[in-house]
Formats: sequence, C-alpha cells, structure tokens
Amino acid sequence: MRTIENAIIRFSGDSGDGMQLVGTQFSNTSAAMGNDISTFPDYPSDIRAPIGTISGVSGFQVNIGSVPIYTPGDEPDILVAMNPAALKVNLDSVKKGGTIIVNIDTFDEINLNKAGYTTNPIGTNLLKSYQIIEAPITKQTLEILKDSPIDQKTKLRCKNFYALGIIYFMYGRDLDITINWLKNSAKGNNDTVEANIKVLKAGRNFGETLEAFISTFKIEKAKIEPGRYRQINGNTAVAYGLMQAAEAAGLNLFLGSYPITPATDILHELSKYKHLNVKTFQAEDEICAVCSSIGASYAGALAATTTSGPGLALKSEAIGLATILEIPLVIVDVQRGGPSTGLPTKSEQSDLNISMFGRHGEAPIVVLAASSPKDCFHMAFEAARIALQHMTPVILLTDGFIANGAEPFKIPDKNQYNKIETRLVKDKLAEGEKYLPYKRDPVTLVRSWAIPGMAGYEHRVGGLEKLNEIGTVSYDAQNHELMSELRAQKIARIENYIPLQEIEGESSGDLLVLSWGGSYGSTHSAVKQLQLEGKRISLVNLRYINPFPKNLQEILLGFRKIIIPELNHGQLRAIINAKFHCNAEGFNMLQCRPFKIHELVNAFNNHLERL
Repeated sequence: MRTIENAIIRFSGDSGDGMQLVGTQFSNTSAAMGNDISTFPDYPSDIRAPIGTISGVSGFQVNIGSVPIYTPGDEPDILVAMNPAALKVNLDSVKKGGTIIVNIDTFDEINLNKAGYTTNPIGTNLLKSYQIIEAPITKQTLEILKDSPIDQKTKLRCKNFYALGIIYFMYGRDLDITINWLKNSAKGNNDTVEANIKVLKAGRNFGETLEAFISTFKIEKAKIEPGRYRQINGNTAVAYGLMQAAEAAGLNLFLGSYPITPATDILHELSKYKHLNVKTFQAEDEICAVCSSIGASYAGALAATTTSGPGLALKSEAIGLATILEIPLVIVDVQRGGPSTGLPTKSEQSDLNISMFGRHGEAPIVVLAASSPKDCFHMAFEAARIALQHMTPVILLTDGFIANGAEPFKIPDKNQYNKIETRLVKDKLAEGEKYLPYKRDPVTLVRSWAIPGMAGYEHRVGGLEKLNEIGTVSYDAQNHELMSELRAQKIARIENYIPLQEIEGESSGDLLVLSWGGSYGSTHSAVKQLQLEGKRISLVNLRYINPFPKNLQEILLGFRKIIIPELNHGQLRAIINAKFHCNAEGFNMLQCRPFKIHELVNAFNNHLERL
C-alpha cells in the first residue's frame, strides 16, 4: 500500500445508476476518516434521458487528501465507468496512467452503439495509456443477490455499491460507516439494505482478488483546525446562514421561492425548520415568489427569495420595487449556464451583469458573491446583515458548482456571529410628532423600518417615486434626481461597513489575479503553485462587488498587470476597467465547469512571460 497526499475519484454512469449516492458515501466516509475533501456532482438536465446514451451520463468527482483541498481536482486518478457512454464522456479528462474500472457487462453491441462506438474500445490503442480493470459488476451483483427476496429491478440498482466496494478496497476506506448509514436509512426496507451491504462487501472482496494487479493507497488524516465538523454543500450552507441571521436579528425568516435548478434545495432545506420560526412559501412563479418576500419584508420579517438566472430576470421589476421602497430583501441567485433556459445543471458565472445593472432606471443594490460551499454560510449571513442594517435589497451570487459541491464545514460557535441591529422602529411617537418614513440617518443615509399596524407610523408604499422624507407620491423632477442620488449614495457608503479586501501574497508584484465567487478554489491553487516557484504573483478574490472594498484601488495600483479569470466573457473585467481604468485582461471560459488548475497556471505563466 502506497501513501499519497491526495486522490481524485470520479464515479460515472447513467443518471439511474446511483453515482451521486455512492460518490456522496465515499465523500462522507473519507471526511469521517479525517481527510479534507471537495466534491463536484455533475448530472444531466434531462429528467429521463435515454438509458446508455451520452446525454444521460451522470457523474460525481471527489478529491480527498491529507493536505488542504480547495477543488475537486483537475484529472481523475480513478474513473469508474458503469457503461460505454460514461467512458466516452470522461475519457479525455482521466489522468494519463490512471485507472479506469469498467462494468464490462455493459460493453455489448447495443450499449456501444448508443454511446457512439463502432467497435469495443477495451483492448484497443484508445485505452493504452490507462490501467483498465474489467469488472463484471452487473453479473456479480445478480449472482450475489440470486436468493434475495427483492425484485430484479431493485437488484440491478444495487450494482453501484459493488463499484463502491472496489474503490473502498483500493483506498482503505471503512465499510462500517456506509453500512451504518444504510441501516439507519432503512425505513422498513430491510431486504434492500441487506442486499446493498452484501454487494458492497462483494465489491471489496473483488478488489482483494485483484490486489496483485492493482495499486492500493493510504491517505493520512488531514491537519485541520480542531472543532466539530460536518460535510456541507453550498445550498445547505445558504439556508443555515439565513437562519443564523434571522436568529441574530431576532426576526422570523420568510422564504418565498419558485423551484428552479440549481437553487431549489435551499427551499427544500428551509422547509424543514418550521419549529425555528422559518416560513417557506412555494410560489407558482418567480414574480409571485419575490413579491411574497417583499410582502413579508413589509411585515417585519427577514425576507429572502432564491432563484437562478432565468428567475432573476423575471424578478427584476419587483427587485426595483424593493429598491425604491428601501426595504430589506435577500435575493440568492445560484448561477447556471445561459442565456434563456441555457444549461440548467451546469455552472457558469453568468449573472454578474444582470445583478449589477438589470433593473429599470437608476436602481443600485448590493451584490455579494460566495467563494466556496462553506463560505455560502458566511456570505448568506452577510447578505442578510447588510440588507437589514442598510434597508436595501442584496443579491448573493453563488453558482451550481459550489451550490452542489461539498466540503468540511466547521460548525461555528453560537456567539461567533454578533447580534444584527435592525432599523425597526420600536418607540411610540411623541404627541404631535409626524412619522417621516424617508428621513435618513445622516451618516449611512438609511431610513427607518415601520411595519403595518404601528399606531402613528402609517405611510404610503408602492413603486411610484417618493417625496423626500415625507414619502408621498412625487412627480417633481428635482425631487426624483435627489432621491435617485440618495439611494445611490446609500449603497456607496456601505463600503464603510464591509471588510477591507485581503490579498494572498505580496501587496505589489508582476501579476495580480483578480477572481470572484466560486472560481476561488482553482485560482488559489494555481497562484499558490506559482508563488512556490518564486513568481511575483498575488491573488485577490472578491466577495463584495457592489460596493467594492474601499482599499481595492490601492491594491490594483501595486501590480504591473491584472488578469481576471471568469466563467463568462468578461463581466467583472468590464466593470473593473470602467471603474478603475486599470487595463485588466481576462482569461475566460464558458464550458460550464470549474476552471482546472493547470489551465490557470498556463494562462498566468503566459502573462508573466510577456511582461
């Protein structure tokens, strides 16, 4: 058994083959055994794609290590291919010299044709660069379960655990963690649970029979900060961050949402917590969803709505309404490939422009971006804090990659997140005093928050322009210009209430990499690699985009060149160049997957060589 620092494993098969399930079990087991992890679920958008076809391939990649892990990895060391289509889709990404475990029982003429192969690739030059393990996964599964009382269809569904057993053997994983999970999730299906356990053990035993021909590996525990940890994905972290903010503000949490991939799981997660004063409303469309949240904000709740790019477009008029009303609202946009319906299950940094500018009139709002699955917790809390303290809508950008990807999350101390002071009015008005709903704090320009039913605090609401301080409808030109300027200045002044921008590396040098959101893991890893080679390169990852941290310009001035990697055609680059005139260049990709580290290393080296 060889000790290694990390390993990248990809499970791939039909969307009904349970690749997400066994990938998650391998990840959970590795985390429980002390490894650091990062995962990347990758599944088709078709609900029922034709079995055995390329369009129906579903995958789950995980990077486990004894060293800090920031990405799911570039090239898998091991590929589990449950059919020819899975092999064809993933072959180019497998590391040369890596191992491919194929379910040889599926490599028949019918499945090969479905995948687009004219001949069987096993044993040909196409696979000469890899170690191929031909595993009779389907036949062995049926043989092991021939006396099981479960039906044939259920027996076939167990074959994913056979593949998992082989991988558990190769990496010395503890079967008991998965076995206990199976037993705890039985819910009366004891025969199915026993079948999966038998198949899991059989897969491990098959691995032992190949021990003379395959390598086995040991990965030590990672050195991580002491504390209580759990594995968390970005959507769950957003849900928890919003709940933490509601608790810190002493408010009920309301989520009005319409199901849309890949954001729906936030709604699913929050719906579990009615006992914690969380109210969820599944609306019939996106407009209804955001308007219900605006109504909840009127009523004094911490209000949020969740969506993806197409839904954000539909919500734009209502977000403009929340902007002119100046009420707190959190809009979580889990970005996916666009435009229009685009690629629902694929990740892209597609919505920065619409978040910044996609509203009628002059309607600036706060825009934040989370950088990893666990960072979604903190940035959801921050989005709520800013919305409540500054009476404004806030858009929080995540993306499909970090929303569905998972990593270890240290459960924070309950006192780590301070109380959020809101602008809710609490005192009765003095006799003869008149409430001025748009009278502002002279420093922050933030107005107060009066909810319906408070005697003396009656005021007009709606989308028409408001008279300064008084809040009645006004069509006066000078008043409109004043109110527009006040709303813009209020957002600009938030720079005084967000952290200064941190920089990874020296404060001056040859090349500054400026990234944002979920591309952080790849950019961090690439920059770290070049720094260890002695290159004068540093990294800034932006989580606060509107407004920017107030020290950002000072940082930009310290470098000869700035490069901005983005999973779009240069949305942040255009904004940065327009504001700071720094002639930043871009490295752009729209392949609906995260950057690979080696792609970034090559791009950064090319820029350094041209200086």
